[in-house]
Amino acid sequence: MPSPRSSHKDTALVLLDIHLPDISGLDLMEWITNFTTSTRVIMVSADANIDSAIRALRGGAVEYIRKPYDLEEMQLKVDNALHRSRLERCNALMTARLEFSERMHRFLVENSPDLIYTLDANGCFMFINGRVESLLGYSCDELIGCKYTSIVYEEDISIAHWAFSERRRDNRAMANVEVRLKDKNSLHLFKPRLIVTTVSAIGVYDEECGSNDPLARRFLGTYGVAQDITERKKAEETISFQALHDHLTHLPNRSLFKDRLEHSLSQAKRNGGVIGVLFIDLDRFKLVNDSYGHAEGDDLLMNVAQRLRNCVRAGDTLARQGGDEFTVLLPDLYGPEGASIIAGKILDILKTPFQVRGQEFRITASIGIALYPQDGNSADVLLKNADIAMYEVKASGKNDYLCFTDKMNVCHHERISLENELRQAINCSEFELHYQPQISIGGDRIVGLEALIRWQHPTHGLLGPASFIDMAEESGLVCNITDWVLAEACGQMAKWRERGLVDLRISVNVSPLEFERSDFVERIKCNLARFQLPANCLELEITENLLLNDDSSIIDKMRQLHNQGVRISIDDFGTRYSSLNYLRKFPISSIKIDQSFVRELVEGVHVSPILHAILGIAQGFGLHLVAEGVETPFQMKTLSELGCDEMQGYLFSKPIPGVKVEEVLMNPFSIHRTTPVFLRDSLITLKSIGLDT
Repeated sequence: MPSPRSSHKDTALVLLDIHLPDISGLDLMEWITNFTTSTRVIMVSADANIDSAIRALRGGAVEYIRKPYDLEEMQLKVDNALHRSRLERCNALMTARLEFSERMHRFLVENSPDLIYTLDANGCFMFINGRVESLLGYSCDELIGCKYTSIVYEEDISIAHWAFSERRRDNRAMANVEVRLKDKNSLHLFKPRLIVTTVSAIGVYDEECGSNDPLARRFLGTYGVAQDITERKKAEETISFQALHDHLTHLPNRSLFKDRLEHSLSQAKRNGGVIGVLFIDLDRFKLVNDSYGHAEGDDLLMNVAQRLRNCVRAGDTLARQGGDEFTVLLPDLYGPEGASIIAGKILDILKTPFQVRGQEFRITASIGIALYPQDGNSADVLLKNADIAMYEVKASGKNDYLCFTDKMNVCHHERISLENELRQAINCSEFELHYQPQISIGGDRIVGLEALIRWQHPTHGLLGPASFIDMAEESGLVCNITDWVLAEACGQMAKWRERGLVDLRISVNVSPLEFERSDFVERIKCNLARFQLPANCLELEITENLLLNDDSSIIDKMRQLHNQGVRISIDDFGTRYSSLNYLRKFPISSIKIDQSFVRELVEGVHVSPILHAILGIAQGFGLHLVAEGVETPFQMKTLSELGCDEMQGYLFSKPIPGVKVEEVLMNPFSIHRTTPVFLRDSLITLKSIGLDT
């Protein structure tokens, strides 16, 4: 007998006789049946016993042919057996494939990241895959027999009806309908967690109803898929938010602000309303970035934004334009005064100091206001005019608000033109220095000169610093101008020293913005080294408001300069924020009495107590004292009697070009009589009123 391990897979049919020489055909057939699956057996025998035929058929034979047999009958039975074998093999293969396909489908359905479900004709769940448990917190058994609305967010039920009750199954069937589903585990919360899905579904019909008409087939329900897109929606919302909002303060950005402004304008044009636009620029904000770093600056901007939110109404829009600039949209104003009220609130709320790295820091704002319809009828024009009004506030001293006027527009265009010309002036060397002598009354000689910049404008003629220095500070050009003044003044001083005029100092006015720059001290030292000047011949004049910044970096720069020997003087002392405290903390060398106090010295009028106080302060702190704006012999005599020895003013000389200054320095009494005010006459006057030494 063959080994059971022998392969008979290629044997399709065996013709077998019951009576074989060595083995019974029935036993061999039993072996074939037990060890092969596809081999068919036709039993051929001359045994007339019916039991043999029954046993053969029961044992697995597909046919029993009694001898003698007809060859045609034999051929027919063989063909039938082979055909049946082929059909059985095909059926077995199809069954195996169907079983595999069903297992794969079940695996894919149960392990799908999407919700897969079927509903009956009434919209109740007949099947839902296990994804529902991890996605919504429901078990499959909980939802079987329940209406689909049990998991749909209430506000989306009307939308969900068309997706979950879909009857169509062609290309018109619902696809990617956005529906929010409820998370079971968060239903008890005030704001339950919602899962955003896109639902696609098709109708299911009875295909075995016997009708060829699709309309006559019975509707069984809906088969659908719900895909979770919650994270994608969050990402889209984040991208959309970032595109329309400032990433630091989360306020609307300029794009969203302009869109809302245009929308408000459309409504106002229909309804006849008034709209206000505020343009806000923070004063002195750059000081925080330069002194403490951008991280502290960002914190300050966020705190400012929070305060500004508290100043506007619910329907207003506060936006960040960029940097330290903000805008406010005020729709539906009752009148123009409404915008001024909001601007006033903003200025008031900024009066409370902010905390910057553990220290109090006061910040102010310049606010420009433009109104629809009087100041423009488009978003661009209103924003431009509010910006122009804001710059007018900047030019007028800051920390205020102004409403736009047509006059501002003219000034703005002139200002832009002048700024462009100022840039050109730097490149074309259109500046020159004039010098005003500082006289020692007791010493009867010139002890110093204040360098004063002039702009030889090609059209407007000679311009003083009041015409362009503020603009230079705002446009960032002041550092270039300072470098030119320092180089020119130091170079001129070096020439005078070569001629033996070594007992002189030269004073240069310095913008407060210079002390915010990290390279300021090095630039001073470089100019002194370049012209081989001793540091004590240079005096830097600063304004009192710089000292308000109790900033360690500013104090450190002053001390570095003071330690080098550079003198530091406070210009216009007593007119702004005089404080004994900063005279103690800052390394000040001298103070200058402002000409407004000097002008009050008139015969027959008592000397101002403020002037006495300034002289006392200078004496108490051991500070050098200079009076400026001296124009009459009485003023000179009074100041000298009060203890002020050094003075400057028109009584002695107007600011004059460097060439004429050199003549005066070499021979004070040889100055030509065409000079506007004669230094010689002033010095003679000293003797005539008994003040000569």
